[in-house]
Amino acid sequence: MGERGKQLRTGICAVLFSGVMAVPVWAGCTPDEVKLRGSWGQARFTVELADDASERAQGLMHRESLPRSAGMLFAYETPSEVSFWMRNTLIPLDLLFVDETGQVNHIHSEAQPLDETLIPSNGKALAVLEINGGLAAQYGITVGSEMQHQVFDQAGAVWPCER
Repeated sequence: MGERGKQLRTGICAVLFSGVMAVPVWAGCTPDEVKLRGSWGQARFTVELADDASERAQGLMHRESLPRSAGMLFAYETPSEVSFWMRNTLIPLDLLFVDETGQVNHIHSEAQPLDETLIPSNGKALAVLEINGGLAAQYGITVGSEMQHQVFDQAGAVWPCER
């Protein structure tokens, strides 16, 4: 192996090693992907993770579109009652409220752009997934559907990430 190959291998190993040290690695789970399943089948969304106060406050505001298989996952430190509104949000959204086990416990369909009416979680949520309005119904996603993501405590998750 030439010098360039050794440098490349060393760089890749350093990146992999630093990634393993920074966060738990779960096969099939990454921060930018959410999987959902139920009697209706399965769906996968590429997500932006909003896991701090400023990211959650910004959300999907001021965006004119959202790719069909994309969304935003709002993650909280502990399960709690949360509310959303559509201030400065320009696209209709479905909001899937998910409990600490990864089970969808409430769906608010077709939240209207720019509406400041509060949308409550109707129970405690650890995460909320926002996707394009109407997709939950189109895919058949229902209350009771299961979500897979590393934000959930894997020991208590209804659909844990694989080790």
